[in-house]
Amino acid sequence: MSVVQAFCPSCGAPVEFRRGLSVVVVCEYCRSVVARGDRAIEDLGKVAELVETGSPLQVGLRGAYQGIAFELTGRAQLGHEMGGVWDEWYAAFSDGRWGWIAEAQGRFYLTFQRSLPQQALIPPFEALQPGQRLGSISSAVSLMIAEKGVATSLGAQGEIPYRLVPGERHAYADLSGPHGEFATLDYSEDSARPLLFIGREVTLEDLGLAAAAAPKRQARRVESHQLNCPNCGGRLELRVPDQAQRVTCPNCNSLLDINQGQLRYLETLKNLVTPAIPIGSKGNFTVGSFQVIGYLQRFVVFEGVTYYWEEYLLYEPKIGFRWLVQSDGHWSFVETLAPGTVEDQGNKARYADRDFKIFQHARAGVAYVLGEFYWKVSVGEAVQATDYVSPPLMLSKEATQQEINWSLATYLKKEEVEQALGISGLPAPTGVAPNQPFLHKYIYRLWGWMLLSVFLLGLVVIITGPRREVYKNSFTLEPRKSADDTQVFFSDPFELKARENIRITATAPVNNTWVYAEGDLINEETGLVQPFAVPVEYYSGVDGGESWSEGSREPDVHLSSLPAGKYTLRLEVQWEKWQEPQMLTVRIVQGVPRLLYWLLAMAAVSIIPILTLLAQWNFEKRRWQDSEFNPYQSSSGDD
Repeated sequence: MSVVQAFCPSCGAPVEFRRGLSVVVVCEYCRSVVARGDRAIEDLGKVAELVETGSPLQVGLRGAYQGIAFELTGRAQLGHEMGGVWDEWYAAFSDGRWGWIAEAQGRFYLTFQRSLPQQALIPPFEALQPGQRLGSISSAVSLMIAEKGVATSLGAQGEIPYRLVPGERHAYADLSGPHGEFATLDYSEDSARPLLFIGREVTLEDLGLAAAAAPKRQARRVESHQLNCPNCGGRLELRVPDQAQRVTCPNCNSLLDINQGQLRYLETLKNLVTPAIPIGSKGNFTVGSFQVIGYLQRFVVFEGVTYYWEEYLLYEPKIGFRWLVQSDGHWSFVETLAPGTVEDQGNKARYADRDFKIFQHARAGVAYVLGEFYWKVSVGEAVQATDYVSPPLMLSKEATQQEINWSLATYLKKEEVEQALGISGLPAPTGVAPNQPFLHKYIYRLWGWMLLSVFLLGLVVIITGPRREVYKNSFTLEPRKSADDTQVFFSDPFELKARENIRITATAPVNNTWVYAEGDLINEETGLVQPFAVPVEYYSGVDGGESWSEGSREPDVHLSSLPAGKYTLRLEVQWEKWQEPQMLTVRIVQGVPRLLYWLLAMAAVSIIPILTLLAQWNFEKRRWQDSEFNPYQSSSGDD
């Protein structure tokens, strides 16, 4: 590929266009943006010095994406309306394509320019609404508008594949998909038919740049007077000097704006608040080691009552920003999500195949600010906030006219926060937090295993039970002289074993009559007597054309185990039709499994789980008591 050489129209220094499709190159000597056209070289103006962001990328790096090699040829810095900058890196691929790598808050997004489908219905920029889905852009997925705004071209270096004009402003909309898809609509050239750049969120490993590391640069040089509060003259320490947009003076409580290292007084904050975790504290959390750089006190007003909570901004150069949130002594670790990965269904939300119930919907404001922040935060700033819970997780949506932000909070115990930060004495939690997990759910899993064990054990006992017949005999009942007469029988001795229950069954061919047998099991050695009674009765008939019956011709009675030994059966019998003979058969069986004992055993192992279930019900009721979507509240408004 031939190199086009030219001279900077501003300073006369040599510049080179190494890529055939590059449109502009930034002069390394005077920072002029030099454009090449059909007839002559053109000076588009000077860009500002690049703000050092600690990026691991740099012009000249080579990588590969999906097996196709590329080289980073240029970089542009764009300014956000809310303050702060983000980087766009331009990658020349070996197959002739240009790739755009956007970098913001430690995340990377690779996109390629695509033609909009002819059938795509793209609203004008003014009509775009955050949260709106544009299904016509991509045939694969529906993309959601996550943010709309106006970017300003600030700094640049290297070769860039479009006409970059310093200070030029252009409208854009960022879109997010459910599986990491990312797209940008660029309205800079045509407000009716924007340019489409589509791709996905990537990692340095995806780009073949896993070994890339932020160069060892000193923080942006700031003159000593620029680190003095313009209100009181006190000394300030900027922990993230290249990304901070707002900082609070720890000496006079002034909120200061940061612009290229220049500090400007905004206001003096009232109602001084002392955070439980000091600014500058460092802590080790699951995803990495962070430093506390900022503190917010936020609030919502619900039914005339103001509720406050605290948010600590955490920062780690290689990871980016995270949050530590405290409310009523309960803590959560919070990380942002790509908006398109969350499915907002109104009264519920879905993320990562998990459903979340709506908990609160209110306007959340900022009451107090301390430390450094990556956007131009101010007291009184407010967003529409909606929380969805699925303990120990909570999804939170914060929406403005310009953007939608989703975050995922994971509940932390107070002790976990103290251990992570190496501190002690944090306030004890009160009440139940929206995403606080019920800690005894494991009992239900144990309950299931215990029920299964009891069931299987009972099944084995039923199948393998001995059911040993120890006695059986049939008796002929002779006609008696009166209804009060009874007939008494004695059996031959038989053997009973210890620790085996006893079932006595009496059988008689009765029909619309009864036989009543009382008996005793008598131990021949000890004289122990175990009485029992077995009524045999059976009635049937027809009533209103419907047949009916009741009773049994073969009832039984169960006795607990008796001491082992030889026993004699004494039987005394009466029957309704005493004038007629009757037959009675008595059978004694040992080791008979009983369903009742099986059910009692299952009930016994269920006592603690049932108590746990009641405790959980009360726990959930306390969780939802301050929610406007309280499922435990009756329609009349009573709990």
